[in-house]
Amino acid sequence: MPKAHISRFKSANRRISHTPMYIHPFYVCVFYLQDQDKEYVGFATLPNQVHRKTVKKGFTFTLMVAGESGLGKSTLINSLFLTDLYKDRKVPNAEERISQTVDIVKHGVSIEEKGIKLRLTIIDTPGLGDAVDNAGSWRQIEDYIDQQFEQYFRDESGLNRRNIQDNRVHCCLYFISPFGHGLRPLDVECMKAVHEKVNLVPVLAKADGLTQAEVCRKKMKIREEIKRFGINIYQFPECDSDEDEDFKTHDQMLKDSIPFAVIGSNVQVESNGRKFRGRAYPWGVVEVENPAHSDFLLLRNMLVRTHMQDLKDVTRETHYENFRAHCIQNMTRMVVQERKRRWVGGGTHAAAALSREKFGFRIYILRRMQEVLERIQGQMQHSHSGGC
Repeated sequence: MPKAHISRFKSANRRISHTPMYIHPFYVCVFYLQDQDKEYVGFATLPNQVHRKTVKKGFTFTLMVAGESGLGKSTLINSLFLTDLYKDRKVPNAEERISQTVDIVKHGVSIEEKGIKLRLTIIDTPGLGDAVDNAGSWRQIEDYIDQQFEQYFRDESGLNRRNIQDNRVHCCLYFISPFGHGLRPLDVECMKAVHEKVNLVPVLAKADGLTQAEVCRKKMKIREEIKRFGINIYQFPECDSDEDEDFKTHDQMLKDSIPFAVIGSNVQVESNGRKFRGRAYPWGVVEVENPAHSDFLLLRNMLVRTHMQDLKDVTRETHYENFRAHCIQNMTRMVVQERKRRWVGGGTHAAAALSREKFGFRIYILRRMQEVLERIQGQMQHSHSGGC
Protein backbone atom coordinates (compact mmCIF):
# COMPACT_ATOMS: atom_id res chain seq x y z
CA MET A 1 0.00 0.00 0.00
CA PRO A 2 1.39 3.49 -0.82
CA LYS A 3 2.65 5.55 2.11
CA ALA A 4 0.17 8.36 1.37
CA HIS A 5 -2.77 6.00 1.76
CA ILE A 6 -1.30 4.57 4.97
CA SER A 7 -0.94 8.00 6.51
CA ARG A 8 -4.49 9.01 5.55
CA PHE A 9 -5.80 5.71 7.07
CA LYS A 10 -3.97 6.30 10.35
CA SER A 11 -5.21 9.89 10.60
CA ALA A 12 -8.80 8.76 9.95
CA ASN A 13 -8.45 6.04 12.56
CA ARG A 14 -7.28 8.58 15.11
CA ARG A 15 -10.22 10.84 14.33
CA ILE A 16 -12.66 7.94 14.79
CA SER A 17 -11.09 6.78 18.03
CA HIS A 18 -11.25 10.25 19.58
CA THR A 19 -14.78 11.01 18.35
CA PRO A 20 -17.42 10.30 21.09
CA MET A 21 -20.00 7.70 19.99
CA TYR A 22 -23.65 7.37 21.14
CA ILE A 23 -25.23 3.89 21.21
CA HIS A 24 -28.98 3.50 21.72
CA PRO A 25 -29.94 1.52 24.90
CA PHE A 26 -32.02 -0.89 22.75
CA TYR A 27 -28.89 -2.06 20.95
CA VAL A 28 -27.05 -2.41 24.25
CA CYS A 29 -29.90 -4.66 25.50
CA VAL A 30 -29.78 -6.71 22.30
CA PHE A 31 -26.03 -7.18 22.59
CA TYR A 32 -26.41 -8.19 26.24
CA LEU A 33 -29.14 -10.74 25.41
CA GLN A 34 -27.01 -12.12 22.59
CA ASP A 35 -24.18 -12.66 25.07
CA GLN A 36 -26.60 -14.32 27.45
CA ASP A 37 -28.11 -16.52 24.71
CA LYS A 38 -24.78 -18.28 24.42
CA GLU A 39 -25.56 -19.98 27.77
CA TYR A 40 -29.39 -19.97 27.55
CA VAL A 41 -31.08 -22.80 25.63
CA GLY A 42 -34.71 -21.87 26.24
CA PHE A 43 -36.39 -25.00 27.61
CA ALA A 44 -37.14 -23.07 30.81
CA THR A 45 -40.16 -21.65 28.97
CA LEU A 46 -41.79 -25.08 28.66
CA PRO A 47 -44.09 -24.55 31.68
CA ASN A 48 -45.35 -21.34 30.06
CA GLN A 49 -46.09 -23.21 26.84
CA VAL A 50 -47.99 -25.92 28.73
CA HIS A 51 -49.85 -23.26 30.71
CA ARG A 52 -51.01 -21.43 27.57
CA LYS A 53 -52.12 -24.67 25.94
CA THR A 54 -54.06 -25.96 28.94
CA VAL A 55 -55.71 -22.59 29.61
CA LYS A 56 -56.84 -22.42 25.99
CA LYS A 57 -58.20 -25.96 26.16
CA GLY A 58 -59.89 -25.55 29.52
CA PHE A 59 -60.36 -28.01 32.37
CA THR A 60 -62.94 -30.65 33.21
CA PHE A 61 -63.97 -32.14 36.52
CA THR A 62 -66.68 -34.67 37.36
CA LEU A 63 -67.99 -34.85 40.91
CA MET A 64 -70.48 -37.42 42.20
CA VAL A 65 -72.59 -36.90 45.31
CA ALA A 66 -74.14 -39.91 47.02
CA GLY A 67 -76.02 -40.51 50.23
CA GLU A 68 -79.52 -40.61 51.63
CA SER A 69 -82.06 -37.95 50.70
CA GLY A 70 -82.46 -34.94 52.93
CA LEU A 71 -78.81 -34.59 53.93
CA GLY A 72 -78.23 -31.34 52.04
CA LYS A 73 -76.33 -32.64 49.00
CA SER A 74 -77.90 -30.19 46.55
CA THR A 75 -77.46 -27.24 48.89
CA LEU A 76 -73.81 -28.03 49.50
CA ILE A 77 -73.04 -28.33 45.77
CA ASN A 78 -74.65 -24.96 45.12
CA SER A 79 -72.66 -23.49 48.00
CA LEU A 80 -69.36 -24.99 46.81
CA PHE A 81 -69.50 -23.62 43.27
CA LEU A 82 -71.81 -20.61 43.76
CA THR A 83 -74.29 -21.93 41.21
CA ASP A 84 -77.88 -23.12 41.12
CA LEU A 85 -77.91 -26.57 39.53
CA TYR A 86 -81.27 -27.67 40.87
CA LYS A 87 -83.71 -25.05 39.65
CA ASP A 88 -86.33 -27.48 38.28
CA ARG A 89 -85.92 -30.22 40.87
CA LYS A 90 -89.04 -32.04 41.97
CA VAL A 91 -89.02 -33.60 45.43
CA PRO A 92 -91.00 -36.89 45.47
CA ASN A 93 -93.61 -37.45 48.14
CA ALA A 94 -93.70 -40.36 50.59
CA GLU A 95 -95.86 -42.56 48.32
CA GLU A 96 -93.47 -42.13 45.39
CA ARG A 97 -90.45 -42.96 47.52
CA ILE A 98 -91.80 -46.41 48.47
CA SER A 99 -91.08 -47.88 45.05
CA GLN A 100 -88.43 -45.37 44.00
CA THR A 101 -85.19 -46.67 42.50
CA VAL A 102 -81.83 -44.93 42.41
CA ASP A 103 -81.58 -42.52 39.51
CA ILE A 104 -78.47 -41.05 37.93
CA VAL A 105 -78.99 -37.36 37.23
CA LYS A 106 -76.29 -35.45 35.38
CA HIS A 107 -75.88 -31.68 35.68
CA GLY A 108 -73.33 -29.75 33.64
CA VAL A 109 -72.23 -26.16 34.05
CA SER A 110 -69.39 -24.08 32.62
CA ILE A 111 -67.62 -21.83 35.11
CA GLU A 112 -65.08 -19.14 34.25
CA GLU A 113 -62.85 -17.44 36.78
CA LYS A 114 -60.04 -15.00 35.83
CA GLY A 115 -59.94 -16.36 32.29
CA ILE A 116 -59.76 -20.02 33.39
CA LYS A 117 -62.63 -22.16 32.10
CA LEU A 118 -63.89 -25.21 33.98
CA ARG A 119 -66.51 -27.61 32.69
CA LEU A 120 -68.02 -28.98 35.88
CA THR A 121 -70.22 -32.08 35.82
CA ILE A 122 -72.22 -33.05 38.90
CA ILE A 123 -73.59 -36.60 39.13
CA ASP A 124 -76.47 -36.77 41.59
CA THR A 125 -77.94 -40.03 42.88
CA PRO A 126 -81.47 -39.31 44.14
CA GLY A 127 -83.34 -42.22 45.64
CA LEU A 128 -80.44 -43.90 47.44
CA GLY A 129 -81.77 -45.26 50.71
CA ASP A 130 -85.34 -44.02 50.15
CA ALA A 131 -87.01 -47.33 49.31
CA VAL A 132 -88.27 -49.87 51.84
CA ASP A 133 -85.86 -52.51 50.52
CA ASN A 134 -82.48 -50.93 49.78
CA ALA A 135 -80.63 -54.17 48.97
CA GLY A 136 -78.46 -53.62 45.92
CA SER A 137 -79.54 -50.00 45.51
CA TRP A 138 -75.90 -48.97 45.06
CA ARG A 139 -75.44 -51.05 41.89
CA GLN A 140 -76.73 -48.17 39.75
CA ILE A 141 -73.88 -46.02 41.03
CA GLU A 142 -71.33 -48.78 40.53
CA ASP A 143 -72.56 -49.48 36.99
CA TYR A 144 -72.43 -45.80 36.04
CA ILE A 145 -68.77 -45.49 37.12
CA ASP A 146 -67.89 -48.63 35.12
CA GLN A 147 -69.77 -47.33 32.08
CA GLN A 148 -67.72 -44.14 32.04
CA PHE A 149 -64.50 -46.16 32.30
CA GLU A 150 -65.67 -48.43 29.48
CA GLN A 151 -66.60 -45.49 27.25
CA TYR A 152 -63.21 -43.87 27.79
CA PHE A 153 -61.47 -47.20 27.10
CA ARG A 154 -63.34 -47.52 23.80
CA ASP A 155 -62.55 -43.95 22.77
CA GLU A 156 -58.92 -44.43 23.71
CA SER A 157 -58.71 -47.61 21.64
CA GLY A 158 -60.42 -46.05 18.62
CA LEU A 159 -58.99 -44.36 15.56
CA ASN A 160 -59.76 -40.75 16.53
CA ARG A 161 -58.06 -40.09 19.87
CA ARG A 162 -57.57 -36.35 19.61
CA ASN A 163 -60.89 -35.15 21.03
CA ILE A 164 -61.70 -37.67 23.75
CA GLN A 165 -64.18 -36.43 26.32
CA ASP A 166 -63.24 -37.37 29.85
CA ASN A 167 -66.47 -38.21 31.67
CA ARG A 168 -64.82 -40.42 34.27
CA VAL A 169 -65.88 -39.73 37.86
CA HIS A 170 -62.96 -38.03 39.58
CA CYS A 171 -64.39 -37.78 43.09
CA CYS A 172 -67.37 -39.03 45.06
CA LEU A 173 -68.63 -37.13 48.08
CA TYR A 174 -70.48 -39.62 50.25
CA PHE A 175 -72.81 -37.94 52.74
CA ILE A 176 -73.18 -39.57 56.15
CA SER A 177 -76.16 -38.82 58.33
CA PRO A 178 -75.41 -37.01 61.62
CA PHE A 179 -78.26 -38.88 63.30
CA GLY A 180 -77.21 -42.29 64.55
CA HIS A 181 -74.10 -43.98 65.84
CA GLY A 182 -71.62 -43.86 62.99
CA LEU A 183 -72.03 -45.64 59.67
CA ARG A 184 -75.22 -47.43 58.73
CA PRO A 185 -75.21 -50.80 56.93
CA LEU A 186 -76.26 -49.06 53.71
CA ASP A 187 -73.30 -46.67 54.02
CA VAL A 188 -70.86 -49.53 54.50
CA GLU A 189 -72.14 -51.57 51.55
CA CYS A 190 -72.34 -48.59 49.21
CA MET A 191 -68.85 -47.32 50.00
CA LYS A 192 -67.34 -50.81 49.75
CA ALA A 193 -68.94 -51.22 46.32
CA VAL A 194 -67.25 -48.13 44.83
CA HIS A 195 -64.13 -47.52 46.94
CA GLU A 196 -61.87 -49.31 44.40
CA LYS A 197 -63.35 -47.40 41.45
CA VAL A 198 -63.44 -43.76 42.56
CA ASN A 199 -61.82 -41.33 44.99
CA LEU A 200 -64.15 -41.59 47.98
CA VAL A 201 -64.40 -38.58 50.31
CA PRO A 202 -66.75 -39.03 53.30
CA VAL A 203 -68.74 -36.00 54.44
CA LEU A 204 -70.61 -35.59 57.73
CA ALA A 205 -73.76 -33.74 56.69
CA LYS A 206 -75.65 -31.05 58.60
CA ALA A 207 -72.97 -30.52 61.20
CA ASP A 208 -74.86 -27.55 62.63
CA GLY A 209 -77.13 -30.05 64.38
CA LEU A 210 -74.22 -31.28 66.52
CA THR A 211 -72.09 -29.69 69.21
CA GLN A 212 -68.31 -29.47 68.84
CA ALA A 213 -67.81 -32.41 71.18
CA GLU A 214 -70.36 -34.49 69.29
CA VAL A 215 -68.67 -33.67 65.97
CA CYS A 216 -65.30 -34.85 67.33
CA ARG A 217 -66.78 -38.09 68.66
CA LYS A 218 -68.63 -38.70 65.37
CA LYS A 219 -65.47 -38.21 63.34
CA MET A 220 -63.46 -40.60 65.49
CA LYS A 221 -66.23 -43.21 65.35
CA ILE A 222 -66.57 -42.97 61.56
CA ARG A 223 -62.80 -43.17 61.02
CA GLU A 224 -62.62 -46.28 63.21
CA GLU A 225 -65.46 -47.95 61.31
CA ILE A 226 -63.95 -47.05 57.93
CA LYS A 227 -60.72 -48.73 59.00
CA ARG A 228 -62.50 -51.73 60.55
CA PHE A 229 -64.63 -52.44 57.48
CA GLY A 230 -61.67 -52.06 55.12
CA ILE A 231 -63.06 -49.09 53.19
CA ASN A 232 -60.43 -47.31 51.10
CA ILE A 233 -61.07 -43.58 51.04
CA TYR A 234 -59.06 -40.94 49.19
CA GLN A 235 -55.56 -40.63 50.62
CA PHE A 236 -53.99 -37.21 50.55
CA PRO A 237 -50.50 -37.23 49.00
CA GLU A 238 -47.56 -36.96 51.34
CA CYS A 239 -45.78 -33.63 51.51
CA ASP A 240 -42.31 -33.31 50.04
CA SER A 241 -39.40 -32.51 52.33
CA ASP A 242 -38.86 -29.11 50.69
CA GLU A 243 -42.42 -27.90 51.32
CA ASP A 244 -42.91 -24.98 53.69
CA GLU A 245 -44.34 -25.44 57.16
CA ASP A 246 -47.64 -23.73 56.36
CA PHE A 247 -48.36 -26.20 53.57
CA LYS A 248 -47.47 -29.17 55.81
CA THR A 249 -49.73 -27.82 58.57
CA HIS A 250 -52.62 -27.38 56.14
CA ASP A 251 -52.12 -30.88 54.74
CA GLN A 252 -52.17 -32.41 58.22
CA MET A 253 -55.30 -30.40 59.04
CA LEU A 254 -57.02 -31.91 55.98
CA LYS A 255 -56.10 -35.43 57.06
CA ASP A 256 -57.38 -34.83 60.59
CA SER A 257 -60.67 -33.36 59.31
CA ILE A 258 -61.90 -36.58 57.67
CA PRO A 259 -64.88 -36.87 57.46
CA PHE A 260 -65.53 -33.21 56.66
CA ALA A 261 -68.29 -31.81 58.88
CA VAL A 262 -70.07 -29.39 56.56
CA ILE A 263 -72.94 -26.93 56.48
CA GLY A 264 -74.60 -25.70 53.30
CA SER A 265 -76.72 -22.61 52.68
CA ASN A 266 -77.59 -20.39 49.74
CA VAL A 267 -79.27 -17.71 51.85
CA GLN A 268 -77.63 -14.40 52.71
CA VAL A 269 -77.85 -13.65 56.44
CA GLU A 270 -77.07 -10.27 57.97
CA SER A 271 -75.55 -9.97 61.41
CA ASN A 272 -73.72 -7.04 63.02
CA GLY A 273 -73.84 -5.12 59.76
CA ARG A 274 -72.19 -7.92 57.79
CA LYS A 275 -73.78 -10.16 55.14
CA PHE A 276 -72.72 -13.76 54.65
CA ARG A 277 -74.10 -17.14 53.68
CA GLY A 278 -75.42 -18.92 56.73
CA ARG A 279 -78.37 -20.11 58.75
CA ALA A 280 -80.25 -18.14 61.38
CA TYR A 281 -81.49 -19.98 64.47
CA PRO A 282 -83.25 -18.77 67.62
CA TRP A 283 -80.00 -19.21 69.53
CA GLY A 284 -77.71 -17.54 66.98
CA VAL A 285 -76.31 -17.54 63.45
CA VAL A 286 -74.17 -20.19 61.75
CA GLU A 287 -71.73 -19.07 59.05
CA VAL A 288 -71.06 -21.50 56.24
CA GLU A 289 -67.54 -20.22 55.55
CA ASN A 290 -66.49 -19.84 59.17
CA PRO A 291 -63.81 -22.47 60.04
CA ALA A 292 -64.99 -22.44 63.64
CA HIS A 293 -68.49 -23.56 62.56
CA SER A 294 -67.78 -26.17 59.86
CA ASP A 295 -65.18 -27.69 57.53
CA PHE A 296 -66.78 -26.13 54.45
CA LEU A 297 -63.72 -24.04 53.55
CA LEU A 298 -61.39 -27.02 53.98
CA LEU A 299 -63.56 -29.14 51.68
CA ARG A 300 -63.85 -26.44 49.03
CA ASN A 301 -60.14 -25.68 49.08
CA MET A 302 -59.33 -29.36 48.83
CA LEU A 303 -61.66 -29.94 45.89
CA VAL A 304 -60.82 -26.80 43.93
CA ARG A 305 -57.62 -25.10 45.01
CA THR A 306 -55.20 -27.77 46.20
CA HIS A 307 -56.17 -31.32 45.21
CA MET A 308 -58.36 -31.18 42.09
CA GLN A 309 -55.47 -32.18 39.81
CA ASP A 310 -54.37 -34.93 42.18
CA LEU A 311 -57.90 -36.35 42.21
CA LYS A 312 -57.79 -36.49 38.41
CA ASP A 313 -54.30 -38.04 38.44
CA VAL A 314 -55.31 -40.77 40.89
CA THR A 315 -58.40 -41.50 38.77
CA ARG A 316 -56.27 -41.82 35.63
CA GLU A 317 -53.25 -43.61 37.08
CA THR A 318 -54.91 -45.93 39.60
CA HIS A 319 -58.65 -46.49 39.18
CA TYR A 320 -58.79 -46.32 35.38
CA GLU A 321 -55.58 -48.34 34.98
CA ASN A 322 -57.03 -51.09 37.19
CA PHE A 323 -60.17 -51.15 35.04
CA ARG A 324 -58.11 -51.13 31.84
CA ALA A 325 -55.87 -53.99 33.02
CA HIS A 326 -58.95 -56.00 34.00
CA CYS A 327 -60.47 -55.44 30.53
CA ILE A 328 -57.27 -56.50 28.78
CA GLN A 329 -57.03 -59.64 30.91
CA ASN A 330 -60.63 -60.55 30.07
CA MET A 331 -60.02 -59.95 26.37
CA THR A 332 -56.89 -62.11 26.43
CA ARG A 333 -58.70 -64.87 28.27
CA MET A 334 -61.53 -64.79 25.73
CA VAL A 335 -59.06 -65.02 22.82
CA VAL A 336 -57.32 -68.03 24.37
CA GLN A 337 -60.61 -69.76 25.05
CA GLU A 338 -61.74 -69.12 21.48
CA ARG A 339 -58.54 -70.64 20.10
CA LYS A 340 -58.95 -73.70 22.29
CA ARG A 341 -62.56 -74.05 21.20
CA ARG A 342 -61.57 -73.91 17.55
CA TRP A 343 -58.91 -76.57 18.00
CA VAL A 344 -61.25 -78.84 19.93
CA GLY A 345 -64.17 -78.17 17.57
CA GLY A 346 -61.98 -78.97 14.51
CA GLY A 347 -61.52 -82.57 15.69
CA THR A 348 -59.39 -84.73 13.39
CA HIS A 349 -58.87 -81.91 10.90
CA ALA A 350 -57.29 -79.75 13.59
CA ALA A 351 -55.13 -82.69 14.76
CA ALA A 352 -54.06 -83.41 11.20
CA ALA A 353 -53.17 -79.78 10.63
CA LEU A 354 -51.19 -79.74 13.84
CA SER A 355 -49.28 -82.88 12.87
CA ARG A 356 -48.54 -81.42 9.42
CA GLU A 357 -47.28 -78.25 11.02
CA LYS A 358 -44.97 -80.21 13.35
CA PHE A 359 -43.75 -82.42 10.47
CA GLY A 360 -42.94 -79.38 8.32
CA PHE A 361 -41.03 -77.80 11.18
CA ARG A 362 -38.96 -80.95 11.62
CA ILE A 363 -38.13 -81.05 7.90
CA TYR A 364 -37.04 -77.43 8.12
CA ILE A 365 -34.72 -78.19 11.06
CA LEU A 366 -33.21 -81.20 9.27
CA ARG A 367 -32.51 -79.14 6.16
CA ARG A 368 -30.85 -76.43 8.20
CA MET A 369 -28.64 -79.01 9.94
CA GLN A 370 -27.72 -80.54 6.57
CA GLU A 371 -26.71 -77.13 5.21
CA VAL A 372 -24.50 -76.48 8.25
CA LEU A 373 -22.78 -79.87 7.87
CA GLU A 374 -22.13 -79.29 4.15
CA ARG A 375 -20.66 -75.86 4.93
CA ILE A 376 -18.32 -77.35 7.58
CA GLN A 377 -17.22 -80.13 5.21
CA GLY A 378 -16.46 -77.60 2.49
CA GLN A 379 -14.34 -75.51 4.85
CA MET A 380 -12.41 -78.60 5.96
CA GLN A 381 -11.70 -79.66 2.36
CA HIS A 382 -10.58 -76.14 1.47
CA SER A 383 -8.19 -75.94 4.41
CA HIS A 384 -6.84 -79.46 3.66
CA SER A 385 -6.13 -78.63 -0.01
CA GLY A 386 -4.47 -75.35 0.99
CA GLY A 387 -2.24 -77.16 3.49
CA CYS A 388 -1.09 -79.68 0.85
